[in-house]
Amino acid sequence: MNTFQKTGLRIGIISYRSNPHCGGQGVYIRHLSHALSDLGHQVEVIAGPPDPQLNNRAKNGFNGQGNVKLTMLETLDLYNAEDLFRTPRPHELKDPVNLLEWLDVSAQGYPEPMTFGMRVTRHMKGRHRSLDIIHDNQSLSFGMLSLARHMPVTTTIHHPITVDRRLEIQSTRSFIKKVKTMRWYSFIGMQKMVARRMPAIITVSDSSKRDISKEFKIPESRFRTIPIGIDLDNFFPLDHIKKIPGRLIVTNSADMPLKGLYHLLHALKGVLAKRETSLTVIGTPKKNGGIEKLVKKLDLGRHIEFTGRVDHDRFVREYARAEIAVVPSMYEGFGLPVGEAMACRIPVISTTGGALPEVAGDAAKLVPPGDAKALENAIIELLDDPVERERLAQKGYDRVHSEFTWEKTAMRTAKVYREVIDDYHGL
Repeated sequence: MNTFQKTGLRIGIISYRSNPHCGGQGVYIRHLSHALSDLGHQVEVIAGPPDPQLNNRAKNGFNGQGNVKLTMLETLDLYNAEDLFRTPRPHELKDPVNLLEWLDVSAQGYPEPMTFGMRVTRHMKGRHRSLDIIHDNQSLSFGMLSLARHMPVTTTIHHPITVDRRLEIQSTRSFIKKVKTMRWYSFIGMQKMVARRMPAIITVSDSSKRDISKEFKIPESRFRTIPIGIDLDNFFPLDHIKKIPGRLIVTNSADMPLKGLYHLLHALKGVLAKRETSLTVIGTPKKNGGIEKLVKKLDLGRHIEFTGRVDHDRFVREYARAEIAVVPSMYEGFGLPVGEAMACRIPVISTTGGALPEVAGDAAKLVPPGDAKALENAIIELLDDPVERERLAQKGYDRVHSEFTWEKTAMRTAKVYREVIDDYHGL
């Protein structure tokens, strides 16, 4: 047994954008870092804005056993919703990385994965021996290749971003919008090149493994599938709260075609023609965007509540009030909304997009992605069958608690770290 197997590891997790309230990547960083720390490893998260809000962390320094070090790198923060695409001050553009980022954004590109990698490389200069391994959270930047010359590096790819690009291009008839979409996703070329040179790639589902392997042309043997855990401390049943008859809940308000809310709205219109129901949407749609326009077109306004951003307490209460959770996504690399609803002991209707069936197993009602009529029929059938709702609710709850814990995720991730470290050192 080598030294790395006898002692805890010193782990650096790189995450260029880790909003803990929006998207699975922020959730992943927050919980994986602390689960690894709980196993006795020393963890430093090197992040850009927004603040990933790590629990019980010591900002820019360790503070006793069990804490995660958070190092926030200074960036232009051009994607801050409160000051979106701001004009940098002249002194900021003296930094060549800032200048490169600003010029690319001005040309409607998305350079943040690349420029954050440059910032990490600069931050790590002379510090390569301070960590045993770097774990990149899907930036797949050229900077990771630079670090890999000096130390062990692995990466997580949650799902192939090429799928997002393809669905966005297919969803618009405008040639100009198609060109803009291609320009925005121009960073994919870099990510493919970097991914192909990674010795081991962590991904969150077998579906993602197959799709990334195909899209990025990487052998499946280079992948390690490690499912994400579910935050069981924040998602749980509230049996004392009375359910609202006919109430549905969906946790995605995005206008992105990938998330499938358009199809759920069409399904809701069909359900309303046959029985009374309502839909709670956690979040807020884009102002004057496609979702708002479709709600008006289908005359659904009085049947839908958009909650805006909510805290965990209200989130769990909204789950408790609902009779059914619906996950209408066209594609998911994992499918946190399925697991979170199951943890709240709510019956789930999900599409079979991407990895969703791997999370749902036989504990949810499954329909094809992009099929509003199938969603409509599934909703009506489950609303009319309280016995089946109860059966699925219990089955889903049991499945999450047995299969999807962060402790399991962290243990399996640490095992991959040791493989990568041993290979790097020739052990």
